Amino acid sequence: MSTRIIQFGTSRFLQAHVDLFVHEAREAGQAIGPITIVQVSGSAERAGRVAAFGHPQGYPIIIRGIEAGRQVERRISVTSVDGGISALADWAKLKALFANDAAFIVSNTGDRGYELSADDRSDTLFSGRIPTSFVGKLAVLLFHRWQAQGGPLTVLPCELLNRNGDILQQAVLSLAAEAGADEAFLHYVETEVIFANTLVDRIVSEPIEPVGAVAEPYALWAIEAKPGLALPFDHPSVVLTDDLEPYERLKLHILNLGHTVLADIWLREGRAQDETVRALLQDAAIREQLLAVYRQEVVPGFAAHGMADAAKAYVEVTLERFDNPFLDHRVADIAQNHGVKIERRIGAFLDWVAETGTTPAAPVLRGLIAGQAVATHETERAKA
Repeated sequence: MSTRIIQFGTSRFLQAHVDLFVHEAREAGQAIGPITIVQVSGSAERAGRVAAFGHPQGYPIIIRGIEAGRQVERRISVTSVDGGISALADWAKLKALFANDAAFIVSNTGDRGYELSADDRSDTLFSGRIPTSFVGKLAVLLFHRWQAQGGPLTVLPCELLNRNGDILQQAVLSLAAEAGADEAFLHYVETEVIFANTLVDRIVSEPIEPVGAVAEPYALWAIEAKPGLALPFDHPSVVLTDDLEPYERLKLHILNLGHTVLADIWLREGRAQDETVRALLQDAAIREQLLAVYRQEVVPGFAAHGMADAAKAYVEVTLERFDNPFLDHRVADIAQNHGVKIERRIGAFLDWVAETGTTPAAPVLRGLIAGQAVATHETERAKA
């Protein structure tokens, strides 16, 4: 029985996350993989990366950072990938592999990966041409697998979208229905193809050319349980859970919220353009401001939801990640779209806490919300 994984996306994140996990599972004797990596876009810039996958000696992943209070550095040669192909140049090969040999599908196609091409919204979707979008390609590949009686399949998307599996399944079904697909095929996608919702979390700080990457020690792949879903392999960083929300809340309202609090300080103080999170936290006064927000405003909010212990533990891990001496995470990058991030990371946190019927003071966080409201009002007035 095949355990092959077909991965859509050549990103350094997946190289240091899913691909590394599969390598470690195989090293432990588990029957999983190998992985075929598919370049979705056909970009000439990444052609060299595609060609480099599958070298017998593998590719390097370097894990560097702080783990359990100690500085660590280790190098792994990842051998779970046995080749890379281009969806455009190797379409016939991909179709055959997908129909006959795939057991799991993994994807990480970027922030706009689920967007549909106008060319794919037509009755020619199943005419034999190569679709433009990832969703179009996946729909056609599933159609070909259904025609070949290829059997059930599990799709594990890793895009940073809430309910990513549900969104991807609906996008495939909607596109296929618009193109006039057979009802039996739509039923196959709904019942025989499991689209799991997942959450990924790891900072992969830099690439190694042509393939490989440097990453932090912390890693999480949380997968939401569904009827019939079995984890592709066992790994300490892979969690099967009945509810993704606690993991999503911890990441969004501790890691991401902390980033936004620091970005706000950086903006207000007009600090150096190239300053990193690590360097910013070396300022004792700023570090104490962040710790106070965590202690007095964030952890009590999680406690209202019965998650105090989980929040305290995640704060400790987050501070280790912020202090990573090998990670140069520029605050200027975090500060992009600052208003939107305040709304999603801080406003949403306060709303979530309010659902419990409690109203903690949270003066710093509420001050950030109020300040952003004033800034938005002044911007709109200037445009009038």
